[in-house]
Amino acid sequence: MPADSFHDSPPAGDPSPAADDTDGGAARPAGPRVRRPPNGLLVIAGVLAVLVAFALWRTLGSAGAPRQASGPPRVTVVTPAVAEIEDTVSFTGTIAARDEMPITVEGEGGRISAVLVEVGERVRAGQVLARLDTSVLQPQVGSLAAALDEARASAELARADYRRAAAVAASGALSAEEIERRRSAAIGADAKVKVAAAQLQEARARLRRTEIRAPEAGLVLTRAAEVGQTATGSGEPLFRLSRGGQVELRGQVAEQDLPRLAPGQPVRVRVTGVEAPFVGQVRLLGAVIDAKTRLGSVRVDLEPHPNLRPGAFARAEVAIGRARRPVLPQSAVLSDVEGTYVLTVGADDTVARRPVTVAGSEREGLVISAGLQGGERIVLTAGPFLRLGEKIDAVPLTGGGGAAAPVRAVAPQ
Repeated sequence: MPADSFHDSPPAGDPSPAADDTDGGAARPAGPRVRRPPNGLLVIAGVLAVLVAFALWRTLGSAGAPRQASGPPRVTVVTPAVAEIEDTVSFTGTIAARDEMPITVEGEGGRISAVLVEVGERVRAGQVLARLDTSVLQPQVGSLAAALDEARASAELARADYRRAAAVAASGALSAEEIERRRSAAIGADAKVKVAAAQLQEARARLRRTEIRAPEAGLVLTRAAEVGQTATGSGEPLFRLSRGGQVELRGQVAEQDLPRLAPGQPVRVRVTGVEAPFVGQVRLLGAVIDAKTRLGSVRVDLEPHPNLRPGAFARAEVAIGRARRPVLPQSAVLSDVEGTYVLTVGADDTVARRPVTVAGSEREGLVISAGLQGGERIVLTAGPFLRLGEKIDAVPLTGGGGAAAPVRAVAPQ
């Protein structure tokens, strides 16, 4: 499109402005008319440009001004409250059966014909849990019982023959050789009776093994037996029982806390979904520390309860004693790659870094187990914006924010 098509052109048929307009009697040269903005807009744009330039000048000029012109920054400081703390060791673990008994098939095994218990049932010692098919063993027992009866009859006949022979031995009616033969036959018949009795006893033992019984009273934890399943002695246990229904907590405790525990100490155990804690006591401490996790094992005896199901996750606390320790608001405690620390304000109002150890977290704040004595001035919230050695205007926190009520300290995991 031609460039001058963007300018205004006179309508067709109208006289050209170049032909009509005159300037001192001379004709104005013909050409496109250009629109110009009103003079008021030009004035406003100029004023805005001056204001923007003035603002930039003020900003750039104040950037290089020294900070001390306005004085040191005012920073709120807090003094940690020293409270009577219940010192505890906490750890986590899993509820488990104290003495778990896997029950499987004894002997050759067979096909399961009946299952008589379910998971969660309490059973007594000797109670039948399941039965195997006896269609093969039962006839064998009957056959061996008949063989024993036959052997006993033959033995009785042999013994009678020997007694008669022995009675006429003095008269010479029978030779000594015949008498000895009958005695041997009686002894052999008695031996056959013992063999038949042993075979029958073995068959009856195999038949008894088709009834899978509980070795002791307890609680059925798992059941893998199903009707029609072929059970073998080398397969997966058909049942798992908790002896006497006793349960315990098997936990892992931090290496530094393990020396603080001892058998017999009372333990509070909490299970997810149950508000009230369960009371137990430390039963056993592990003899070794895991080289990778730096954790040791601990076992806690618990009273049987329907909500203490093996496999459940649990948290435990062991009360060690009481101690006076500082408590700080959470905003005053900072952490970086070097560890946990607070910023203290010295007598000259300069900022210094001090490493601390946090023993636990409660609603009132963080319990400090090492690094503070309780009388220091601690920066409350402005720590990330201050430089070490910087002088500040320390303003004490008012309204009781530096005090904390006695709380429980929880040992770190």
